[in-house]
Amino acid sequence: QVQLVESGGGSVQAGGSLTVSCAASGYTYSRYNMAWFRQPPGKEREGVAAIDADGTLNYADSVKGRFTISRDNAKNSLYLRMNTLKADDTAIYYCAREGALDQGGLWFRGRFFHYFGQGIQVTVSS
Repeated sequence: QVQLVESGGGSVQAGGSLTVSCAASGYTYSRYNMAWFRQPPGKEREGVAAIDADGTLNYADSVKGRFTISRDNAKNSLYLRMNTLKADDTAIYYCAREGALDQGGLWFRGRFFHYFGQGIQVTVSS
C-alpha cells in the first residue's frame, strides 16, 4: 500500500531555512505527480508546491521564490527546501501523491491528491 513518511521538520527563526523530506513506498514512485500541502493552526489544508512525474513545477503564490520542491526518483524521495521563512509558514506539512478522482482528496494546480503522509510540524518564530 502507499506509504508517505515525512521527516526534517522543527523550529526555526524567521528568515531561516529548513528542508523537509518525504520517503515514499508501496508504488512506482517515478510515475506519479507529488506535492507538499500544509495546514496552519486553525486553517484549512492548502497546497504549497507540486512536481509532476515529468518534472513540471507549480507553487502557491505565497511561497514562490522562497520554496523549492524537488524529487529523487532513485531514492523514492520528495523534498521541500524552505528559505526566508516567515511566521505565517508555521504549519503541519504533508507529503502527498496524486490519486483517482473517485477518492477523497484535495486539488492543487489542476492535480488531484488523495494520499497524504502523517504530517510534520514546522514552527517559525518571529
